[in-house]
Amino acid sequence: MASAPQQPQLPMFYQDLMPLNTRDHMKFRNRLRESAPWLANQHVVPLTADEFVQAARHYPIIFSAGENPLPLALFGLNEGVNTFFDDNGKMIDPVYVPAYVRRYPFILAKLSSENEDLSLCFDPTADSVGEFDQGEPFFNEDGSTTDQTKAILDFCEKFEQAGARTKLLTDELQKHDLLMDGEVGIQRNDAPDQPYLYRGFRMVNQEKLRELDKDVLEKWNKDGMLPIIYAHISSLELMRTIFGRQDQQGTVPPIPEQPAG
Repeated sequence: MASAPQQPQLPMFYQDLMPLNTRDHMKFRNRLRESAPWLANQHVVPLTADEFVQAARHYPIIFSAGENPLPLALFGLNEGVNTFFDDNGKMIDPVYVPAYVRRYPFILAKLSSENEDLSLCFDPTADSVGEFDQGEPFFNEDGSTTDQTKAILDFCEKFEQAGARTKLLTDELQKHDLLMDGEVGIQRNDAPDQPYLYRGFRMVNQEKLRELDKDVLEKWNKDGMLPIIYAHISSLELMRTIFGRQDQQGTVPPIPEQPAG
């Protein structure tokens, strides 16, 4: 999940990347925020396999379409709709916040395509990092890193490790052809004949999962993969819960009128 600063396609939320260093950021501090404006109007967020069991209690977990499926936390069923955070990025109701969100504006990234080493970088457009009077400094007066910086680096390193484990999970699912195109139909009480259909995502094929070779299932169970897969499956029941939240918040789009005849 690491990304190179020189790449034009930056990770979700990130507008730019800059390596943290004593030359340019000796007086920089990191200040806490009570909101996450970068999360406003974001209906999906990347999720690591390590978070499935906890996240599945709050929202659906789906997989993105395409050759390299990515687990996603579904905060809303429609693009631009986040049922858990308002337009300012402030939490509406208590919910598990994915590590991807908590990591921002920091990230481990490659500074050069010729070097595989990862460096601690941050998004300079984020208003939580800068030369402030308040906040935790990144460096001590002698140029050494503070405990704050060490904690951020440790979090980012653990996130990368979780990303590698997530890749192993999706590789196994694809290897055994267990991901299928998903479709969910949800009806409103005031329009029972016009269901809302949601597509464009992938999910585990439960029928194929049941038919999987027992040796594979035993290995997955031993490796801790089965609880993760079942957490994903059970979380899909929350699709209707998210739809209900949108209905209450007035963010369910109208169904287009059907042509006569």
